[in-house]
Amino acid sequence: MKFKNPFSDLSKFELILWLTSILVIISTFLLSGGKDILTIIASLIGVTALIFVAKGYVIGQVLTVVFAVFYGIISFFFHYYGEMITYLCMTAPIAIFTVISWLKHPYEGTKEVKVHKLTKKQFLFMIIAAALTTTAFYFILAALENANLLFSTISVITSFVASYLTFVRSPYYAVGYAANDLVLIVLWVLATLENISYLPMVICFVMFFVNDIYGFYNWQQMQKRQHS
Repeated sequence: MKFKNPFSDLSKFELILWLTSILVIISTFLLSGGKDILTIIASLIGVTALIFVAKGYVIGQVLTVVFAVFYGIISFFFHYYGEMITYLCMTAPIAIFTVISWLKHPYEGTKEVKVHKLTKKQFLFMIIAAALTTTAFYFILAALENANLLFSTISVITSFVASYLTFVRSPYYAVGYAANDLVLIVLWVLATLENISYLPMVICFVMFFVNDIYGFYNWQQMQKRQHS
């Protein structure tokens, strides 16, 4: 099988969005005097994952798994145990199952995943599962004396909803991730106030937010095209 560079499938706008995200993150890392190599690696993997998730490409989910591992490690060092547990024990595993799900549901033999409309049954399951997961995490994080408990708990529910919607191939996955981005921006701003080296994580999630907004738009277009 002949390998095809996945970046060659990006539109001009998508390529500009990806390159801009990369440049902004690297510039912020250098200007803030960042020394944590894991932070810059995670950020670059994350924005690259998002541009492919926005296109509905499985490679985006593979990169999401890698990002979750790096992000979990970074969160551990800042005592954001909620983020660490969420990404290592929930986001990463769900992303792995999502890879399998997306591989099983390509759109007419293309690299693009088939968009799915969320059913009432799936929506109800998501609400119940999110409530149970968040409740359990709250008490676990409280026992661990997690930094910024309130925002970390909110992050759990937005992460779960976003991951679940991605798994079921709903365009609204991007809305869930955009909400999660806003929570994480707050979390890492608080961290940056204590240590300026975490500023790249703030900018990272700002760029994630921009990419997720585009992801929602593009999945809406994909849905219209696939169901026309």
